[in-house]
Amino acid sequence: MKFTSITEVYSKWPNQAACIAHLEKIRWGDEKPICPYCTASTTAKHADRSRWQCWGCNKSFSVTVGTIFHNTHIDLQKWFLLISLMFSAAKGLSSLQASRVIEVRQPTVWSMMHRIRAAMRDDKKLLSGIVEKISKKSL
Repeated sequence: MKFTSITEVYSKWPNQAACIAHLEKIRWGDEKPICPYCTASTTAKHADRSRWQCWGCNKSFSVTVGTIFHNTHIDLQKWFLLISLMFSAAKGLSSLQASRVIEVRQPTVWSMMHRIRAAMRDDKKLLSGIVEKISKKSL
């Protein structure tokens, strides 16, 4: 996700459905989602349009499972806005200032900011070992 301004966040993702669609495109692309619980590929869109149903383990899941957005009651648009604010703040951003901007309680924003920072932490696991791109032609 590349953010440049608050107005861009609101114009690109005007509601929760647009945010969910964006995360689904990033996470799964054009592929059918794989269940995060049992890794079955037999999934279908749930009656609630923001969720998926797994026919392998019979659990429903959303695109936020296993991400920093999992189990949150805050709109994804506010999450995206906070990420944008954190990336654009030259000298850092206090949770108190962010809470005023996104209109969420300061303790909640503090927790959100810690989740975002943890996701950005370089744990040296990404691209470790042998890394190579396999083309579809070689399969």
